[in-house]
Amino acid sequence: MIFLFWFSLLAIFYTYFGYPVLLFVLSSIFRKPVKQKISEPFVSVVISAFNEEKAIEKKLLNLLEINYPEDKLEILVGSDGGSDQTDAIVSHFRSNRIRFFRFIKNAGKPPVLSSLIQEVKGDLIVFTDSRQEFDQNAIRALVQNFEDPKVGCVSGELYFKNSGDVASGISEGMDVYWRYEKWLRKKESQLSSMLGATGAIYAIRKSLFPKQLPNDILVDDMYIPFDIIRNGYRAIFESEACAFDKPSEKGEQELRRKARTLSGNYQVFTYFPDLFNPFASPIAWQLFSHKLMRLLIPLFLITQFVSNLFLLRKPFYLTFFIGQILFYGSAFFEMKKTGKDKKGFGYIPYTFCLLNYSAIVGLIQFLSGRQKANWEKAYA
Repeated sequence: MIFLFWFSLLAIFYTYFGYPVLLFVLSSIFRKPVKQKISEPFVSVVISAFNEEKAIEKKLLNLLEINYPEDKLEILVGSDGGSDQTDAIVSHFRSNRIRFFRFIKNAGKPPVLSSLIQEVKGDLIVFTDSRQEFDQNAIRALVQNFEDPKVGCVSGELYFKNSGDVASGISEGMDVYWRYEKWLRKKESQLSSMLGATGAIYAIRKSLFPKQLPNDILVDDMYIPFDIIRNGYRAIFESEACAFDKPSEKGEQELRRKARTLSGNYQVFTYFPDLFNPFASPIAWQLFSHKLMRLLIPLFLITQFVSNLFLLRKPFYLTFFIGQILFYGSAFFEMKKTGKDKKGFGYIPYTFCLLNYSAIVGLIQFLSGRQKANWEKAYA
């Protein structure tokens, strides 16, 4: 039991603290700079939308006001068999920069993206969703990195904006988690490549779009960068390319969103087992430490808790067990009050537990095959 306790504790410590420290050191010593140059190539912005009547007009207005030459920017919108007013709203735009494609059947995001890619005019493609707002210089910031011939994918940085004056526990907790996650991506990018991209804002070379994007893929913003990395190019992080979104206000929303994403992570692993090979993959260590170990944390947490129960006679283990009870207890009380606006002191433990529970739900969905690529909206 002592071995299981310490093995689990060290695995958890390595994943959340040891790996970031090593990553910081290695990215400082072996940093790979990116060649940048201000340029204005033709850019195609691609949006796959499903029932986005509440967001699509604001999104298109935002893109039309982007600081980029009008004659070098097009916006392709694919409506994936929706049933609301999305199609009518997009059709009312009279800008010749907006190209609208209506799909009768709801097939899911991957088939829509694959179809739209056949229609783009630009050599550079920017992927985004309907909900997020771009900073005026976001596209310029993305584009400047493609001066480096080894760069195949560039991800922007997503910021969360609270809709009210007081943040809820889950929104505040997710903001803390997301800042930690973005820091890891930035350091991984400096060392080699980031692991996936931010779906709200990322760009690729058109020539590097996968020849066959699987129709059942759940996380295109992970699959596409991985395919690009496999082909010998870098996927990097650009903090000057900013997009803005609202965080989840309810734990149920974040659970659905995160479980789908993590189910997609398991799925992507089955497509790219070679990227775990340290003798052939430039991201093997990062992939193991950041992605795989993160998914195994629930197993280590359970193992640690159970093994701790058998060691309570010793003062150290008793104290540690009490600490665990207080940690999970504060998460439980925060969960009970998530309907209120004001966050409590347990918002960090609650977010931690929610994310790890999402990993379990995601695994169950992946193994059962219940998670489909068709759209599932986590936000109203």
